[in-house]
Order: sequence, then structure tokens, then C-alpha cells
Amino acid sequence: MSFYTSLSGLKGAQTDMSVISNNIANASSTGFKRSTAQFGDIFASSPTQSSKTVAGQGQRLNGIVQQFTNGSYETSAKTLDMAIVGEGMFIVKSPPPTEGVSYTRNGTFAPTADGHVVDTTGSRLQLLPVDANGDVTDRTLAGATDFVLPTASPLDPTAALINVSIGVDGLVTATFADGSDQMLGKVAMANFPSVEGLRPVGNAHWQSTGDSGQPIIDGAGAGSMGSIRSGALERSNVDITEELVLLIAAQRNFQANAKAIEGASQLTQTIMNMR
Repeated sequence: MSFYTSLSGLKGAQTDMSVISNNIANASSTGFKRSTAQFGDIFASSPTQSSKTVAGQGQRLNGIVQQFTNGSYETSAKTLDMAIVGEGMFIVKSPPPTEGVSYTRNGTFAPTADGHVVDTTGSRLQLLPVDANGDVTDRTLAGATDFVLPTASPLDPTAALINVSIGVDGLVTATFADGSDQMLGKVAMANFPSVEGLRPVGNAHWQSTGDSGQPIIDGAGAGSMGSIRSGALERSNVDITEELVLLIAAQRNFQANAKAIEGASQLTQTIMNMR
């Protein structure tokens, strides 16, 4: 039994090192959130057996939990680069025909040839419609639209787009050569009752699940949503020093369990050689 008990410890330490290694590998990935492995003990006894005479049977993985704390911020020269200060995520949608919705903290956005503002995976950033005062009029996924840069002023087709500004409340305003402005909408943001329940799909993107709950959608600064900083990006929340210390501890744990297996093997060999 001691073989299997120590084997569960080996597997746990190996999983722990894999999670830590993934954190270290993504230390420079924009919008990445570190994870931690959580373990629990295994204990079993019959109802008529005293628990004081039963040893544990090892450990098991309870889950790999993501840590959605804010990372550090770095400045950028691009207006469409955005960082969220506080809670919330950007809402992006993959191009047709899939149009799959995902959520990200990676605010690296750029325009395509047809004017769509997309992230590094090609997914389109979503905007919420606003009224003349800049207030959001629809807080649903169905009401969100693709962020598309206009080529000219709606009042004068000859007046080209010269500037786009994004406020801390996510309000996107386009300025044209004739001096006119147009509010395109507010950057759509989402929050969840349990962000730890989101399913990671890679590239610092997540999808909602039953564990995360349904998304709460609104503009920046509303409710639990954080504010938006244009011309900035959020780095990963990985602390290399902390991860290296955890990696050393996981290595020691692996070595200790390997020694326990070696000791059990020697004990078994001694018993088998007894005459």
C-alpha cells in the first residue's frame, strides 16, 4: 500500500511542477493569469473500523485554480491597446460563421483592412450601443456589435477619419477631418459570479461555463467593472521569484516521495530474502 500512497504523491508533485512550469513559461504573455494546483488527502475506513488505526492512502488533485489578480501594466504607443484596471474582461467574438464568444484580459487590438478591430487571435472586439449622452442602451450579448472603424464622417463622406479616442469609461469617439465627432459605442465588458469557473481556451481567452455563471455585461466603471486605460497593456500576474520558490518546493516533494518508494522497495526485498 505504501507504494501506491507514495505514487500518488509523485503524481501530485509532477502535476504541481507542470502547473508552475506553465506559469513560468507564460510570465511574458499579455493578460495571462497564473494557476495553482490544489490537493486533498485520501482517507478510507469501514464504519466499524477505528479511524485511529487507519493510515491515509495518499493524495489526489482537487483542481487547478486560476488566480485572476491584476498583473502589472506597461505603456503602449497605440490607442487601440487597452488595459483593464480592476475587474472585468473584454468581450470578443470570432469571425463568421462560428461567431464564438470568448472573454480576455489581453487588450492587444489592431484594425484589419476592412476596419474591424481584432485581437491577436483575429476575434472581433465588441461594443455596446450608446445614446446621445454616451449612456449604454443595451447590456446584452445580442445587443453588442463589432467594433468597426468608420472610413469617413456620416455627415460628410469626403471627411476622412483622423483620430479615435477611448475614455476611461470605454466610450469610443471617432474624429473626422471636418471637425465632427461620432460616438461609436462603449467597449463591452463582462464579469462573472465566479471567474475561477471560467474555462481557459488558450491565448489568454476564456469561455463561460456552468461553474462561472452567466456573464454580467456593462461598460467600464459601471457596477463591478474596472476602468479602461487606452495606450496600455496588462502583463501576466506571474511573479517569477515566487514561482521558482514553489518549483523548488515541488521538486523536494517529488524527491521525498521517491525516497519513500525506495524505502518501501528495500523493506519488501528484505522480507522476501528472509529465511
